[in-house]
Amino acid sequence: MEQLKVKIAGEIALSSDAGNTMKKWREVFGISQIDLSEFLKISPSTISDYESNRRKSPGIAVIHRFVDAIFAIDLKKGGELVRRFAESDGSQKYFDAIDFKKSLPAKEFIKMIDGKCVANAEKLDSIDIFGVTILDSMKIILEMPYESFIKVYSTTTQRALIFTQTAAGRSPMVAVRVAPIKPAIVVMHDLDESSVDKLAVKIAESEGIPLIVTLKPIEEIKKALKDALGVSN
Repeated sequence: MEQLKVKIAGEIALSSDAGNTMKKWREVFGISQIDLSEFLKISPSTISDYESNRRKSPGIAVIHRFVDAIFAIDLKKGGELVRRFAESDGSQKYFDAIDFKKSLPAKEFIKMIDGKCVANAEKLDSIDIFGVTILDSMKIILEMPYESFIKVYSTTTQRALIFTQTAAGRSPMVAVRVAPIKPAIVVMHDLDESSVDKLAVKIAESEGIPLIVTLKPIEEIKKALKDALGVSN
């Protein structure tokens, strides 16, 4: 856990937009400004000032207090996110998780990947994501242990899962349906509207998850995300 704290603190300290990075991690941990301010015994406006860069960049002491606080608050709530961090291990061979340095509205994400929504488009206005995970469908379905599926979410479930090597999208959506944790968005790579499986669409509708298709090459998707947001792995 201490290694994770150092990683987060280092990302904030080295960021060119420290306030927005602090905001990102607060939201990743699902903590309100009010809850954080009460824990730190400071005013919510002070939190807001740091996140909006109205105050000068926080020093290392402030960053350490912030990181300790978000971990302590998560542990007080049951420690789900801290446990998820601790469980992250060598399952990386099955997927590539990319975490953003700031949140990205779903509609902007879809434009960046040249995507088309085929299910639950009405939900996109209310969704922001903090990262993507690119998964090889065949490896996930045939090789990765079921209990490791949770690890594809990296730091947060507010992310898009991009499935590659999928014939029509049915098997990946079945995997999403039976998994205990759901993503914010699912993307089927190298599929268009006409080739996506109808059952995959029905599952997405049933789960309330926007389903996107895209033909844009994966390397171009990675580059677009990196150029627009900056990423951390």
